[in-house]
Amino acid sequence: MSDEPPISGPRALARVFNAFHNVVYYAPEIYRFVDASMRGWWMSYFAYRAAPMGPVPAEVVIATFYNFAPRMVRRAVPAVWEVMRPADILNLRSEAVDQALRRLLASHLNDPELAQAAELARAAIEGCDPAGRALYAGHAALPWPDEPHQVLWHACTLMREHRGDSHAVALTAAEIDGVMSNALMVARGHGNKATILPIRGWKPEEWDEAVSHLVQRGWLRPGGMFTDEGRAGREAIECHTDRLDRAPYHRLGPEGTQRLIELTEPYMAILDHGGINTEWPPKHLLHAGS
Repeated sequence: MSDEPPISGPRALARVFNAFHNVVYYAPEIYRFVDASMRGWWMSYFAYRAAPMGPVPAEVVIATFYNFAPRMVRRAVPAVWEVMRPADILNLRSEAVDQALRRLLASHLNDPELAQAAELARAAIEGCDPAGRALYAGHAALPWPDEPHQVLWHACTLMREHRGDSHAVALTAAEIDGVMSNALMVARGHGNKATILPIRGWKPEEWDEAVSHLVQRGWLRPGGMFTDEGRAGREAIECHTDRLDRAPYHRLGPEGTQRLIELTEPYMAILDHGGINTEWPPKHLLHAGS
């Protein structure tokens, strides 16, 4: 029997928006950025995720992305703004996502169920309070697309950044910094030290120091596994995130949320089959370079 806590309303909604938002990370169409002179997958990632905030300095990206080592961010930012303007980056991102969704969803693009899902997702997030949520605010300032598959992706991206910003607040309140947040993620069974270090930019000694701190705090055992106190503390952070991220769920309510899940289940299965939401971290990230 699983010892995982019951899934909250906001977390149930997160399952939907992560599935669609992830297209921008894992669909092969996103490699158009590398073809457009970006220096590798990671420079592309920092570019198209930060671009809604404008040509910001590295410090803003470090603060908002939260769990990346500053040195990794600085390898891409601010140099990326010399390669391509934020507006052009966003146009290319929209084109890549559109192309990916048209390929993946193909004959389903005109489904009334897809249009209804897009309407519900937009109703959940449009106009939510941006205060304290820089990544969400930047994305919320972008114009809404017209086609249902694009509306659904944009709404899911807004919900993803809304929850991500909320999670950063909850982590900060719990005095968990970026490298410690990664160590806790591994303790939960997501990835391991060897895979996380290269895709977040931390050094082994920084990781070990974070684990040592969490051991002293009583959250981890010396091998990096949770103590009961640590498991409860990490769940408290997730519950705090749920509270901060409750607006989209409250807008839909339990019935609306369940309807959105039902409408999107077939499409999430298609995305899974297309390799969008498989194991994490995806193998191609481990060799993505700078």
